[in-house]
Amino acid sequence: MNANIVCLPGDGIGPEVTEAAKVILDAVGDSFGHQFNLKNYPIGGTAIDLFGTALPDFTQEACLNADAVLLGAVGGPKWDSPDAAVRPEQGLLAIRKSLNCFANLRPVKPHPRLLHASPLKPEKLVNVDLIFVRELTSGVYFGTPKERRNINGEEMAVDTMSYTTSEIRRVARLAFELARQRRKKVTSIDKANVLESSRLWRKVVTQTGSEYPDVALEHILVDAAAMYLLNKPDSFDVLVTENMFGDILTDEASVLTGSMGNLPSASLGDGLNQFGKPRGLYEPIHGSAPDIAGKGIANPIGTILSAALMLRYSFGLEKEAVLIEEAVDRAIEQGALTRDLGGTYTTSMMTKAILEQFSEKLSAKG
Repeated sequence: MNANIVCLPGDGIGPEVTEAAKVILDAVGDSFGHQFNLKNYPIGGTAIDLFGTALPDFTQEACLNADAVLLGAVGGPKWDSPDAAVRPEQGLLAIRKSLNCFANLRPVKPHPRLLHASPLKPEKLVNVDLIFVRELTSGVYFGTPKERRNINGEEMAVDTMSYTTSEIRRVARLAFELARQRRKKVTSIDKANVLESSRLWRKVVTQTGSEYPDVALEHILVDAAAMYLLNKPDSFDVLVTENMFGDILTDEASVLTGSMGNLPSASLGDGLNQFGKPRGLYEPIHGSAPDIAGKGIANPIGTILSAALMLRYSFGLEKEAVLIEEAVDRAIEQGALTRDLGGTYTTSMMTKAILEQFSEKLSAKG
């Protein structure tokens, strides 16, 4: 396989964790005879400083021509003024929309070695194995109008949450398909008691669910879902939700694993690469963590696991993806923990530990 991967290191710890994932991808390529052509492009605050825009045209063009995209993180206090005309997050939203990555998959499965790192009681985490399917290219983040107005002498801000039937149906269908491969349960999260967009969401998800009689469907209001994630997280299998609710709830769910730095994500759409697979966007769910940027202590697990998801979904390399995931599990089991997990490992030490476990797993499997 000869694949072209665009890397968007971004801001803060983004370049550090992206480099760690590159090390693992290079090892996979060397071990299995794949050629991964990895090239960096600017996005976010770094791009603003250099080009005055959070997503330069040449970055967008490279992503559209790539087989997959790996992203680090964007944002930071330098660009965080509420009055800023250009913000790093605009680049992230724009590349998701440009690639038509309408569904974001975020798996959450606490590692037995890390149950102590979560604020929840360990017994609540033992059987947790869930995945969020978050709608990614519509909702309040993309709705129009989105503006500030002067009304009767005072400033007013307007954001619009909107969804169409087709936007809801395509992400719901993906959730049901995933559930068929798992424990055959979908939980749809909305605010149908208040929001008209949520009432349409519930209607369309219910209609879509009728096409999957073998999959159980339940509807939960978003505030209740936030509570259940903490007091009975093992009751969930596949959770499907609109954009903003998914953004908030998946950050909450990250505490189940002990650190936001552990969680990967895969953003998928209907654009196909040269291999006939989704041209996905892969990124850890954590932010740019400017307070630790440049210190070499960032947790690279989320980005490395995002690279594993890339191998699975964009290249169909299941064996290679599983080997990476097993290497991460084994490294943690052996006590390789970064500071956010209560350990002393640096970013490079953690990457090396995972690389060593990958080599051992590869040798053991012949």
